[in-house]
Amino acid sequence: MAMFLDGIKEMPLPASAQAAATGLTAWADAARRGEDAALAARAEAVAVHPAGRALLEGIFGCSPHLTAEMTRDPAFACGLLETGPDAAFDAAMAELAALPATPLPNDAVMTALRRGKRRGSLAIALADITGTWPLERVTDALSRLAEATLDGAVARVLREAAELRGIDMPEQGDPLPDCGLIVLGMGKLGAGELNYSSDVDLILLYDEERVRTSKPDRLNQTFVRMARNLVRLMSERTADGYVFRTDLRLRPDPASTPLAMSTQAAEAYYESMGQNWERAAMLKARPVAGDRTAGEAFLQHLRPFVWRRSLDFETIRDIHSIKRQINAHRGGASIAVAGHNVKLGRGGIREIEFFAQTQQLIWGGRDPALRERATVPALAALAAAGHIDDAARDEMAEAYRYLRRVEHRLQMVADQQTHSLPAADGLTAIARFLGYADGPAFEREIRQRLETVEGHYAVLFEEEASLSGPGNLVFTGADDDPDTIETLRGMGFREPATVAGMVRGWHHGRVRPTRSVRARELLTELMPTLLGELAKTPDPDAAIRKFDAFLAGLPAGVQLFSLFHANPSLLSLVAEIMGASRHLADRLSRHPVVLDAVLTEGFFAPPPPKAEIEAELNEAFGLVGDLQDALDAARRWANDRKFQIGVQMLRGTLDPLDACRALSDVADIAIARLQAAVTADFAAQHGDFPDDGLAVVAFGKLGSRELTVTSDLDLVTVYDAPVDARSGGPRPLAAAPYHIRLTQRLVTAITSQTGEGKLYEADLRLRPAGNDGPLATHLDYLSTYERQSAWTWEHMALTRARPISGPAALQERIRALRDEVLRAERDPLRLLADVAGMRERIAKSNRTPQAWDVKHMRGGLIDVEFIAQYLILRHARAHPEVIAVETPEAFRRLAAADVLSQTAADDLVAAHALWLRTQQILRLTADERFDAEQAPEALRELISRGAGCVDFADLSERFAHYAERARSLYEEIVAGPAAEIADDTTDRTE
Repeated sequence: MAMFLDGIKEMPLPASAQAAATGLTAWADAARRGEDAALAARAEAVAVHPAGRALLEGIFGCSPHLTAEMTRDPAFACGLLETGPDAAFDAAMAELAALPATPLPNDAVMTALRRGKRRGSLAIALADITGTWPLERVTDALSRLAEATLDGAVARVLREAAELRGIDMPEQGDPLPDCGLIVLGMGKLGAGELNYSSDVDLILLYDEERVRTSKPDRLNQTFVRMARNLVRLMSERTADGYVFRTDLRLRPDPASTPLAMSTQAAEAYYESMGQNWERAAMLKARPVAGDRTAGEAFLQHLRPFVWRRSLDFETIRDIHSIKRQINAHRGGASIAVAGHNVKLGRGGIREIEFFAQTQQLIWGGRDPALRERATVPALAALAAAGHIDDAARDEMAEAYRYLRRVEHRLQMVADQQTHSLPAADGLTAIARFLGYADGPAFEREIRQRLETVEGHYAVLFEEEASLSGPGNLVFTGADDDPDTIETLRGMGFREPATVAGMVRGWHHGRVRPTRSVRARELLTELMPTLLGELAKTPDPDAAIRKFDAFLAGLPAGVQLFSLFHANPSLLSLVAEIMGASRHLADRLSRHPVVLDAVLTEGFFAPPPPKAEIEAELNEAFGLVGDLQDALDAARRWANDRKFQIGVQMLRGTLDPLDACRALSDVADIAIARLQAAVTADFAAQHGDFPDDGLAVVAFGKLGSRELTVTSDLDLVTVYDAPVDARSGGPRPLAAAPYHIRLTQRLVTAITSQTGEGKLYEADLRLRPAGNDGPLATHLDYLSTYERQSAWTWEHMALTRARPISGPAALQERIRALRDEVLRAERDPLRLLADVAGMRERIAKSNRTPQAWDVKHMRGGLIDVEFIAQYLILRHARAHPEVIAVETPEAFRRLAAADVLSQTAADDLVAAHALWLRTQQILRLTADERFDAEQAPEALRELISRGAGCVDFADLSERFAHYAERARSLYEEIVAGPAAEIADDTTDRTE
């Protein structure tokens, strides 16, 4: 005992005198607990030995975890302090080494594994704390301990598989050789550099050619179950604690692959989908349990993937980008020690590891001497080969050893896998655990190491452009990088872990566009810019989800990502669309080819005159071969134009009112051109009516040229052929069935889904008698119905009726009929009552419209439109010039006719413009489900700008003003007089 205690090189100092005293009492009590006088005497002897007491006080005063472990097993702890860590560690390893060849039930194996791990870890901790072992021996011992426990656990799951699932195993002895189950240790375990409270990162594989089984068809299910059982044996917490937290997420594409996979499947993945960060991870891979011979064979097969003899420039850039995504500052800013992450932070352990690994990947394909798994030997190999100088080798190696010791002390406090230094008020405690008398001395020394590492790392990558953006953006590996999560949160993402997982999925090739190495390299370069642009949108989380859906729909990625590289403004536009407009995002996701149009000259120019875009569609139709081609051509042209108009609104270069007219022009032209194509195709079978034809009449928003990006089309078809006439084709039809079937064909042409998407939804319920009437209406029947049977609301709808296609003469007859019906003499009292009653029925069906429901709210679009329609019907007989399908023009004409005061007309025109602009931009961005209180500020600004306001406060003020003004005018013109009539009628009745 005296020999070991007297030879201690380093000694922790107690951070808490009270904890040290409490621990000494617990130590004595634990030794007396079993009434073993000899053990109590041994414990007392350790406690009174000067070095023994100082060591116990240092441990008990700094580490609640080690205190609990030592007092839990005082006999082992006494032996450890008496003879030193070598003998104690060897004894623990001997017990574990016997497990594979010893058939035991699960509970017994779990107990033995936990006891062996606990004792081995305690011996290693003492060797580390006292400086008895150098760092390399400490990390090697931790790694060997993990391997021994894994072998014991693997042997147990193999025996269970032999008992229950048809796996053939030897009845006696060690079942591990030739079992076919491969356990690869990754990361620090693979390199033999495990830290004190580390998880063990594993990849579980099975070699189908080596596995002996009576159930080959269930091999995958069997090994997946074995993987689950292995994780449970290692990770489950029992009364004896746990062995090692076990992580299987470094396997190929962990989100979509089973816990265990065949070597053939793994090889296929790495050969076709393997990424450079996975090559970096495989540098350290090593068989650590199970069938080690099969494991070595697998790694031998994988050597061409890991070690490439020649690398192109893009591959080297991608290797550099693995860690360049972390900010590497050259000098200048100081590192705040308090709270610093010694693994992932600036100047930390990860930078030393990547300093070595990236250069190994670049040069190791040609120089096998560089293929070292462990970090310090890798640095030495790089120096020997002349890739780094001796000063970098020595300083990085010294800093690595120092930072690993700090990392171990952090973890020994409470057996937590932590890498972050405590806040300022806790630094002294960790400093004393490391043997420093005070915190400032520790701060000076660790800062010097961190700055040294940072300097060497920055020099390595000084010629590379930064990929970091506003901070860490690291998406390699299977775990979230803590600093990346904070960076994403600071950028405005509410669910940064979800975002990080999504991006890792792209890098894993889970979507088709990222399944090539080149695509992933380009995406890596784009990532900071892409995330930065998405973060600027009103809802960054929704934006990245839409971008994910956009990627999922692409057949490939290299061309698009290259396009983004060459045109950064295009990437900005795509991000803006994804974040601000579900409507445009859906279109872009389904048809990414529309991006080609964005790059054409004139995309952001104002919409051209109607005749010019009509010629554009006619040119496209000149190339079609049949009706299906025509349907696709119309959709492609119209949807591209609608996309262009939507983008211009989103960018603020097109007034939403102008967008209404442009969208209406697109619909007019598309329907007219489709009607011509459908009619020609129909006539080929059934002939035609040479002197007549079918006209399409637009009602509602299309009729008034107020179409929005999501509007349906209200249409009525009208024909004027003699009722007893028949078409002249090979399969002639009478006039009524001919035009009904032609209408059906036209509606199908407008509404059907093709490879180019859908054109519009169409509603024909405004035809005479609605759904009870014929689908196509004869002009004579329309005339009779409108004069004799139509309800007042149908005449209100007629105020916005506008023929848009068909024979010019027929269109003119329809306009003449419309004007004649609108000029008809009416009972003013009944008209007033009907309009007011209709408005109240609408209000009752929408009792609680949302605050920003510009259509149904009091003083909103319906009130404004009802005022115009009522006044047209009321005064068109005396003033036929007031008839106008566009609501603002109707108000101007009503004012000119002295039917409405100029002030009222101006206010109603302004209100209508505000409502229409707001509705258009809401349908583009928020689809009218807009909650001003919950909406992001960026969305509020976008809507305010689209509505023509300075800011949201200005919009809210104008909203309130015009809603009140329009409501007041509706009450004055319609609701108030209607109520007076009702009161007079009631009085006369009484």
